[in-house]
Amino acid sequence: MPEPSQRQGNTTEHLLTTPHGSQPYTASAQWQTLYENDKPVAELFHVAYTIADQDPAQRPITFVFNGGPGAASAYLHMGALGPRRVVFNPDGSLPRPPVQVVDNGESWLSFTDLVFIDPLGTGFSRMLTKDAEKAEKSDDKSAEKPGDKPDDSADNSAKKFWTVDRDLNALGEFIQAYLSTHHRWLSPVFIAGESYGGFRVAKLCRRLQQDYGVGLCGAVLISPVMEFMLLEGNDYNLSGWATVIPSMAATAVYHGRVDTTDSPAAHGAKAAEFARKTLIPLLALGRTAAAADQQRVFGQLAELIGLPAEVVQRHRGRIDIAVFARELLRHQQRILGLYDGSVTAIDPFPDRVLHEGTDPTLEGIDRLFTGAINSHLRSTLGVNTTLTYNLLSFEVFKAWEFLPESDYRQGFVGSVDDLRVGMALNPYLQVYITHGIYDLVTPYFSSNHLVDQMALNDELRPNLTLRHFQGGHMFYTWDESRRQWFDDMQRFYHQATGK
Repeated sequence: MPEPSQRQGNTTEHLLTTPHGSQPYTASAQWQTLYENDKPVAELFHVAYTIADQDPAQRPITFVFNGGPGAASAYLHMGALGPRRVVFNPDGSLPRPPVQVVDNGESWLSFTDLVFIDPLGTGFSRMLTKDAEKAEKSDDKSAEKPGDKPDDSADNSAKKFWTVDRDLNALGEFIQAYLSTHHRWLSPVFIAGESYGGFRVAKLCRRLQQDYGVGLCGAVLISPVMEFMLLEGNDYNLSGWATVIPSMAATAVYHGRVDTTDSPAAHGAKAAEFARKTLIPLLALGRTAAAADQQRVFGQLAELIGLPAEVVQRHRGRIDIAVFARELLRHQQRILGLYDGSVTAIDPFPDRVLHEGTDPTLEGIDRLFTGAINSHLRSTLGVNTTLTYNLLSFEVFKAWEFLPESDYRQGFVGSVDDLRVGMALNPYLQVYITHGIYDLVTPYFSSNHLVDQMALNDELRPNLTLRHFQGGHMFYTWDESRRQWFDDMQRFYHQATGK
């Protein structure tokens, strides 16, 4: 565990300048201790932005985290919600170096205080050793330095947190302790999470109320994965093949690979109807489907998603996102980003059958967010630490145990039931689910499909909003989408607080 001198937080005062005026705010970057049996076991790093001159009982507070699992909160922190953001090109594509950070005119700080949480193993959040209690008392603590091999006991203990249940409890414990420490129990409380963070939000809608006594006014799920069975299809799970088709169709329109005058969103809507009413019934027939019917449906699918008919036929209408990303622009020797199909890169191996390049929407953005968050934390906010900021930890991802004991019988992990229970427990809870229409990894139609299957009570259905935008997984990197989303969020918070 780092020595205090090598992990010193800080509280600073700043001024956010937007087209609507200037707003002074306080930034506090700190570590908060987690306990087991009253003993310190871990420290979660977080950054809180607050407005000092407003009544805490009236001022909303939003706890924010990203996903992965293994991703730090820097993506939402520096991409959309925080008072400073990294600059992308207007269409969300990557700019040339160096990194630029500017005041964020669409920061949510204008209508809510913000607390960005880095789960254990991400950001500056670290496990304490098993002797941490003694070390804390004596201040004789071993420093963690970049490149050092972690202590075995700390590593093994950290893995306890890399499970669905322990991760959720860590966030619940953090939120409960933060509300107590900062006297915010009477504030309107919101949670927001992206990708696997959206999965966390759905489950916390239930757990925060049942186990931690935290009532929520609102929950925001950003590009969420809510049911893992829909992430990819196989020979026996057909829904995964269908739910990604609308995103493929929208992406094909964006790249001019479909003969249509429809917008990407409108074409995606037609593809959704086709997937539900035509593709799934055919795939469900398996080998009993008539050859003529297969040829007809696969031809329609090829026209909708812009792929050659022979490619669709070869894959029997089951188009993996990696196949789509490689084949759509093969004639240009370009590949698509999986997290944002509108983004392309040169295919480094166009003559090989399998794609062996990197994803331009995953590895490509690391340089932007790594530079932005390190500059912001260390220079602007004055955080003093030798720790490496773990933007995206594949160690955490690879070690993650996705199946809690309660889900073993199902064989997959999901969160929609928890969201349904959370909304039933609190009929005032407002839920907002949003995606980018070119996201192939967590496609927007998956959430549409799940909401349609939830069978919410008529009293609760108006409390759930679905809204999707131009862009990919991080649609907020598109200037126009970020502005539209900001306007939506202002209305959402007003509705959720009744003010």
